[in-house]
Parts: sequence; structure tokens; C-alpha cells
Amino acid sequence: MALVIVWRKTAWNCLAWAERLGPTDFDHTPLTLYPQPGRMKPPNCRALSGEVTTNNATRHNCEDKSLAVFKVRSAYRLIALSLALALMLGNVTAGHSAVPARRVNIPRFDGDIIYSETAIFWFGRVTSTENYADVRVGYNDQELQVHLSVFDRWLWYDTNPAPGTLTAWDAVTLYLNLNGNTGNVPASNTYRFDAQLNWWESPRDEWQAAYRGNGSGWAAATVPYTSTSGWRGNAPNDSEDDRGWAMTFVIPFASLGLAGPPPQGTLWGMAMAVHDRDDAVGTPIADQVWPETLSTSNPSTWGQLVFGIPSYTPPPAVPSSTVVIQHKLDGAIVPDAAVGGTTGNLCPGDSNYIWNQWGNATFAGASDFNIQNQSDVADWPCFAKYYVTFPLTAIPSAKAILSATLTLHQFGNSGQGWTPPPEPSLIQALTIAENWTESTLTWNNAPLAVENVGRSWVDPLPEFPGVPGVSRVIDVSRAVAEAYTAGHPLRLALYSADAAMHSGKYFWSSDVDDYMPTARPALTVVWGNPPAAIHKSAWPLTGSAGHPVTYTLDIMGSGQTFTVTDDLPAQLSQPGSIQVSGGTASYDPTVRRITWTGDFPLNQPLTLTFPVTVTASSPTAIQNTAMLTDARGNVYTATQTLIANSLKLWLPIVLRK
Repeated sequence: MALVIVWRKTAWNCLAWAERLGPTDFDHTPLTLYPQPGRMKPPNCRALSGEVTTNNATRHNCEDKSLAVFKVRSAYRLIALSLALALMLGNVTAGHSAVPARRVNIPRFDGDIIYSETAIFWFGRVTSTENYADVRVGYNDQELQVHLSVFDRWLWYDTNPAPGTLTAWDAVTLYLNLNGNTGNVPASNTYRFDAQLNWWESPRDEWQAAYRGNGSGWAAATVPYTSTSGWRGNAPNDSEDDRGWAMTFVIPFASLGLAGPPPQGTLWGMAMAVHDRDDAVGTPIADQVWPETLSTSNPSTWGQLVFGIPSYTPPPAVPSSTVVIQHKLDGAIVPDAAVGGTTGNLCPGDSNYIWNQWGNATFAGASDFNIQNQSDVADWPCFAKYYVTFPLTAIPSAKAILSATLTLHQFGNSGQGWTPPPEPSLIQALTIAENWTESTLTWNNAPLAVENVGRSWVDPLPEFPGVPGVSRVIDVSRAVAEAYTAGHPLRLALYSADAAMHSGKYFWSSDVDDYMPTARPALTVVWGNPPAAIHKSAWPLTGSAGHPVTYTLDIMGSGQTFTVTDDLPAQLSQPGSIQVSGGTASYDPTVRRITWTGDFPLNQPLTLTFPVTVTASSPTAIQNTAMLTDARGNVYTATQTLIANSLKLWLPIVLRK
């Protein structure tokens, strides 16, 4: 009897809906199978002092729209179920663009956590009824600090709060999993922290709550931490326009059962949701979440938090060439665009514009751009990010990336001549996974960051420096190596975690006039050829006096001249006919050495074989080492051990009745 699997298109749609809602709203059965089986409070922020749930939606029943497996003989049921599950997972992957794992690498501070040097990422949208958040994260030996700056037009908080309704107002929920972004339910190492905005009331104990996973959901727990809120605008709890609010979480490692900070490189799971309320009656508004895959009770859908800033160690390679990738240079196309308060949109103040148009403005073709941020959330219309994509097709295939740098040319900054003067900015580079279009890129539709990969200080300029400007360089070696290996272009976003006012830094873009082409952003990549490789084998692996043994040398070319030598030990005869797949090898009997020298193309294999006879008469291990020396003097070796005249041990056969 044949295996019949029926997949209905409506089932796919239902599955996609269920996957977005997650197990909380779907009772953990979105499909049916048949048969059924505060110390980081920023300056200039007016600081006077839950639980994530999916949006209410009509409950759907997928039973009549699911995968049906039937007419299956019992011997094939297990196969049928496996194929069904594989088909479901395969279709989910193929039907939607894969969402990359979002990761933030957080810096460690020896003392106080410096706001402007924390790692930054973002999520959400800027509209009258949607919120956007910048997130800054850092840690020291005592604690983890997470700060959110939320752009929000109307601020509402509960003057008489209760733990179960904290998230029904303007609030943030932070999720942490000490075991990484793994597991399908909140286990004992997962934590949830709810913190609601408030005004003047202190202490804030009533406006925060903590929960811990219990293997099936969340249970209230005593987990000491501090939350600090602040706001900017007219005032909370009215219909007048505001600008936004901020929340800082300070979570001692001791509260999580740790004696100190995790070792560098440790990966935790992390997620967060910004809850929004815009009126007294609590008109439902969708949460803004990070990452976008978030299911609150399924840690495997969360993002990743990594302790420490990773470095890049290039693979062994022979430096070969340097490529400069720049718009219009050698035909390269390098699209770029800024979003937000860039140089064509600096700090607008009209309320209708900033809440209804600012987030959807485009600046395609602009010759320059701004990168800016600060701690005062009231000034968010000045904030600006920059996106750029570099093709990597100029780098030949099968190369090793040794280093890569992004060079921008700065021509100015905000705050020139002001008191206090502008301060340096730590510009951060973050990778982007999705394609985007310059003519349509906006603050609201720009892709989220995948991972922060580089950072560099940019000083303010006292005056215009002339063309092409002052070079500012960011190391992006790891990002280029990963993109090149994956066969993708390098997609980057640049932003900062600045605190001070007048933090904007102005740079030339890819669209600058042709009379100053060197001012355009440039990616410089140093690549090399993988080193030559050598491997030695013998057959048979054992031999006795007078018996032949054949040695084989397998060599992988590196695109340069190299020499192979093999000195034969005294327990072996001189070689017979030497066979080589390219070039000619020689044998010098005075030193008992086989030699091959020549040029061999990159990644082209070379095989050298030769027979010898064992001359040793007693049991012995004969070691034979071949050496490959390249044009730069690098030496690679391969050793083979042959057992000569081995002793034999005869084992009895045991028959079992």
C-alpha cells in the first residue's frame, strides 16, 4: 500500500499564523497529525523615580486544515510520521524568508558601565500608535545592565499598580535564559523581569516584578534587581503629546545564583517586549518585540546575548592581494542610505511630521549622511543610522580573508562652536541579513541588526577639513569573512550609543559627486591563499624484511613554488619508480632523499608515490617524515609510522552454544 501525504495550502497558512502566535495562544498544538500522536540612568533624562502576551486574536482551529497522513500500513507508520514532520518543517522554511538569529555582543567594564560605550541594537517603529526602542547593554563584575529608550507619543502608567497588570501600561519585559536561546519551555534558569513606567513615586517596588521558569510557565519569584524609569514630554496620563520614556534594568549576577560574571564568550538567551498604552481605557496595541520570532514561553525563539566583544583570528594563509571596493571603482555598485535625522532631516520639531512622516522618510541619492544618538529621548528626531552594502565578488573564490576595514570620510559634525563642545562618538558597525533598496529605505522598514561586529572612535572636527575629509576606519574583518564564506555581500548598519548632545558625525556617501570619488565609503580587504598541505600514507601499514611497501604523498597546491623532500630511513631500501601526477621527482642516494620542486596551482592536488622494500630484520617502528617548504619559508610536515616485523598473537575462537 502506498504512502499518501496530503498537504493543503490552507494548512500552511494556518501553520504560519500559529507559528507567529506561538504556544501561548495555541495550547501547544498548532497542528494536528492524522492519526493523532538603575545605575545606568542617562544624563539629561527626566527620571523622577508584563508579562508578554500575544495580541488578542480570534481562536482558530486547524484540525480540518492540517496535514493528513492516511492509508499507511503499520510497518510504515513511523516512516510516515517522520516524513510528515520533515515536510512540515521543510515547507515552513521554504515558505518564509529565514530569520537570522539576532545576537548582541556586550562589552565588559572594569568599573562603572559607561552608557555611550555599551552595545546598541534596536527594534520597533515610529508612528503615532507604534513604539520604537534603542537598547544598550553592558556588564561589569557585579551586574548586567540593560537600558531601553522608547519613542512613544502618549505616556500612561498605573498609579495603583498590581504585578499581574504591569504590562497593560507603558512597560518593558526583559527575558533571560542562562542556558542560551534553547528549550521549548521556561526552565529554572530562565527569568522574566517586568518593569512599568512611573512618575514621581519612589521606591519603584510596586512598578516591577520578577518571575522564574518552572518547567511549564512562569512563577512569581524573589529575584532582587533594580529598575529605573524616566520620561520626556508634557506629562504621563494625559492626551498631550510626549516624546518618550526610558527604562534601565540592573540585574546583579548574584541574584541569578552566580558568583560573578560569566566567562567571556558565554552565550545567554535574551528577549524583550515593549508594551504600549495610549489612553485611559487601554485600547489594545500590539507589543514591539525583539527578536521578531519571540514566543514568550519558548526560549528557543529568543535572541542571543554574548559576554565580551569577539575578536577575529584569520585562518592560516599566504597573503596574496588587497582589494578596495568603492562605488564606481572598477565598476562596483555600493548602495548606501541614511535613515532618521540624517543631514537632510536634522532635528525636525513639528509634532505631526515626527509622528506621522519622520519614520517613513527616504533620503536616496544624498551625498552625505549623519550618524547620531544621545541619552535624552526627547531629541530622538535627531537620531540617525546609516546602511551600506558592499559586493564581495572582486575577491576570487577559495581565498582566506586576512583582514578587512571600512573607511568613511568625515567632513563635519554637529555642535561646532557650541559650549560645551561636541564629544567623540563610538561608532558601531552591525551586520544586516536582508536586502534593502536605497530608494525605499526608511527608519521604519530598515532591517534589524544581526550582530554588532566592529566599533571605532570618531572625534569631532573643529572646522571643515577639506576634501576628501578625515578618514575614519572600522575593523570589519569577521563580518567580511562570514559574508564571503556564505557567498553574500557585506551588509552593514552604523549607529552609536552616544549620551551627549551634539553627537552627530557627518560623512560623505557613495553618491558624492564624481570630482571627489576617494571620499566615498571604501571596504579594503586583504586576502590570501590557503597554505599548501601535505599528507603521507603507507600501504600496507605493516611489513616484514624483504616485503614491499608503497608510500603516497598527497599535496594540495597553494598557487606558489614549493619543494617537497622525503628522507628515507635506513630500514628501507632505495625507492623504485617514483610516480608524480605533475612535474618530475628525483632521488639522491647519497643522502637518501626524494625531492620534487615546482609551481602548483591553488587547490590543485599533486600525488607522489614510490615503492620501497623493508630491510629491517627485527621488530621495529619505522618513522618516515616528508617536508613541504613554500616560497616564504613556511614548512609543513607529514609523518607515517610503519611497523616492521611485527609480533603476532593468535587468539582462540570461542564458540557459543
